[in-house]
Amino acid sequence: MPRVISNLWFAEQAREAVEFYVSIIPDSRIGRTTILPAETPSGPPGSVELIEFTLGDQAFLAMKAGPLDNFNHSFSIAILLESQAEIDRIWDAFLANGGTPEACGWLKDRWGLSWQIVPRALSEMIADEDRERARRVTEVMLGMVKIDVAALEKAFNR
Repeated sequence: MPRVISNLWFAEQAREAVEFYVSIIPDSRIGRTTILPAETPSGPPGSVELIEFTLGDQAFLAMKAGPLDNFNHSFSIAILLESQAEIDRIWDAFLANGGTPEACGWLKDRWGLSWQIVPRALSEMIADEDRERARRVTEVMLGMVKIDVAALEKAFNR
């Protein structure tokens, strides 16, 4: 069976980013690190570092290879959490580490990567067969920066 891995290209500080990510997301770890021994378009031998890591059950590869393209909103990492306490802990950790809040549970980390810090139940609420309930939840969520689970549940159960 093929294995799918998301690749994240960092100009610099890939190791710092990966160490931060695995420190705040449960069941995460750093795997193998490889320094490329050959000259590449990014630089001389030893200038490109590949770091394999896992966040929860998702595999990633971080590559420190000099500037190329910046991260943008077309790619984000969603963390689906069970409680407001988990949302608060991870959200606050990103902000304390230089991240910036956006809207609807999104934030950008200090390296420019977009994250969605959301309750697992949100996707169930907005997919609910009762489209009026789904609309209410969606409208409440669209007015939030950090997600407030109690407010979503209130809108859903109204």
